[in-house]
Amino acid sequence: MEREKPAHQRLIARIRSEVTGHDVVLYMKGTPAEPQCGYSAAVVHVLDNLAISFTAVDVLTDPALRQAIKDYSSWPTLPQLYIKGKFIGGCDITRELYANGELQNILRAAGLLPD
Repeated sequence: MEREKPAHQRLIARIRSEVTGHDVVLYMKGTPAEPQCGYSAAVVHVLDNLAISFTAVDVLTDPALRQAIKDYSSWPTLPQLYIKGKFIGGCDITRELYANGELQNILRAAGLLPD
């Protein structure tokens, strides 16, 4: 196996710190106020509808970060949603979980959404 470059390892450590250091983290294209893709906008919309506070990370500011988050999750697309350090999924999964109430259950179990 090829050894990871130190810069990539630092990004992976940064991501691990971000997803474990915040309750809800969304790696997205753009910002919540100005999403740069429809998929990112859709996940922001779901979180806003639930009135969930979240930390957003704009992957467009750093191409290396954009690749590192994909490596970290072993998931090829963005956005990526994490709750209490656990990878939830991308746009389609998040919308499906929201539509069937499972996202709300995950957030309640994490103590982030009132009963």
